[in-house]
Amino acid sequence: MAKRKVNAAFMKPLTPSTALAGIVGTTALPRTQVVKKLWAYIKKNKLQDAKNRRMINADTKLLAVFNGKKTVNMFEMTKLVSKHLS
Repeated sequence: MAKRKVNAAFMKPLTPSTALAGIVGTTALPRTQVVKKLWAYIKKNKLQDAKNRRMINADTKLLAVFNGKKTVNMFEMTKLVSKHLS
C-alpha cells in the first residue's frame, strides 16, 4: 500500500498577523501547527462553549482574530484564521 503523500501547502510555514501572533507567537508556522496552538489556547482559557462544544467564545485576543465576532464555530474559525496568515 502506497504511503499517503503530505500536502505541501499545509506544511508551508506561514507568518501570523499581529493579532494572531498574540496567541500563537511570531514565528512562521505551518497552518496545522497554528490551528493546534489555537486549540491549546482555547482549551487553556476554557473558551469552548459548555453546551455546544463546536462553538468558540472569543476573549479579547480572539476577537481581533475573529473580526469582532463574539462566537464562531470550529469551521468558521479555521476560515477566519487563514486570513491572518501570509
